[in-house]
Amino acid sequence: MSSRRSRQSSSGTSRISDDQIIELVSKLQQLLPELRSRRSSKASASKVLQETCNYIRSLHREVDDLSDRLSQLLSTIDADSPEAAIIRSLIT
Repeated sequence: MSSRRSRQSSSGTSRISDDQIIELVSKLQQLLPELRSRRSSKASASKVLQETCNYIRSLHREVDDLSDRLSQLLSTIDADSPEAAIIRSLIT
């Protein structure tokens, strides 16, 4: 059977095909800094997905840290200043 055929769930709705999974893994591999820096061009799909999850978690932590820093900065400046308005727009 062709791997291009979509998998079917018991309810009959189409799911992602093997080719789509391979394409997604390939694109993720190209985007992830950790995998781009390695010489090996062939990483397992599970490794690529694990690195993707780790990278997303890292980005979430960075966003949280930046949000905290902006909140702290906002608390130290005049609430009606143009700077405060810019910081508020970044936080929300």
